[in-house]
Amino acid sequence: MQSDNLISLKDDMVAFIAGHGMRRFNGYITEEVPTVIFEDEDPDSWKDFVEHAKAAGASFVTMSEVTLEKSDIAILLDQLRDQNFPDSDAPDIDDAEYLVNHVGKLGYLQLGFAHQGVMFLFETSTEWYERFQELIETVTDLGGIVVDDSDED
Repeated sequence: MQSDNLISLKDDMVAFIAGHGMRRFNGYITEEVPTVIFEDEDPDSWKDFVEHAKAAGASFVTMSEVTLEKSDIAILLDQLRDQNFPDSDAPDIDDAEYLVNHVGKLGYLQLGFAHQGVMFLFETSTEWYERFQELIETVTDLGGIVVDDSDED
């Protein structure tokens, strides 16, 4: 069962990493870096990931987290309303407004370690965070569309 707040999972990760004699480095690994994503459906697979890091000789793992802020939703709503004007009842706006219920919750965690020039990553997120990312991508994609009216009379 997936929680709507990953804070207890983060606490477990911090303790497990420390228990393996490893350190944590706060940092997010971007898509520009050569990466391998650790894939496993088991909810405790992150433990295997940490054990792989230790076996690979990593002395630390990177850790990144995202907590939903009220300002994130306000910006998203403003952009969605601008793009959906005059339709103030667009479904995306309703979805964004519903996200207010998750303000202050941890929705995304990323662990990583470097080995032979490649970053190995473990990522997990909540359903609401995935929907938040979809809405952000929608706004970003639509924001890049340029309409050329120069041929119209």
